[in-house]
Amino acid sequence: MDRVEKSNEKYKQLFGDGVPAAYATDPDFQDILSRFIFGEVFYQGNLDDKQRELITLVVLATNQTLPQFKAHVGAALNIGVTPVEIKEAIYQCAPYIGFPKTLNAINEANEVFKAKNIELPIESQKQVDEDNRFDKGLATQVEIFGDVISKMQESAPAKQKHIQEYLSAFCFGDFYTRGGLDLKTRELLTLCIVSSLGGCEGQVKSHVLGNKNVGNNKETLITAITHCLPYMGFPRTLNALACVNEMILEN
Repeated sequence: MDRVEKSNEKYKQLFGDGVPAAYATDPDFQDILSRFIFGEVFYQGNLDDKQRELITLVVLATNQTLPQFKAHVGAALNIGVTPVEIKEAIYQCAPYIGFPKTLNAINEANEVFKAKNIELPIESQKQVDEDNRFDKGLATQVEIFGDVISKMQESAPAKQKHIQEYLSAFCFGDFYTRGGLDLKTRELLTLCIVSSLGGCEGQVKSHVLGNKNVGNNKETLITAITHCLPYMGFPRTLNALACVNEMILEN
């Protein structure tokens, strides 16, 4: 099967029989887009289509490309990603892109869910409370990053220790502990989020090691970043790949 056939088959699988609107005005551009994304990138590496759509959603949410995000919420549902998985992927963005952008993505997803008669709110995946969110978050942090976490907290200036506490309780307690997605998936999505932000190479390197620690190998990381390429461009993709190669030396 050549890439044109692959592209047509994958697009139909994701979006149905509709024709992209851009074919009416910019057919050459749409051909390049469709054949690259759906005829090449989707077939590169070791991720399945559900993982790829979750990655697509978090990168589009990060970049606030909301019309495309909304289309891919529908595509994700079409290939069997559950509403819970979609919502949890969106929620996972919040510590990295902030609440307003995350709410924008939530609103777009909710419109798709309502159109498909998916009942809202989605069942809660919360697994912490006010008494244990810090402790459970810290335990998750240590599981991902190891002993470096205690060193970070000890070395933080007195007036900045609250930031380390927020990381443990908010980022890892409120979000990483939730159900709906396993730890390997959350950490892979986080790598894609911080890679697509740009200028976050320190955090990209940390999450490369975090991914390795939770069992995502180098091939998986390269595949995930490759899948981000059509949505975030070559500069951020090449920067992220450089971080992977620096932190994991094997080919």
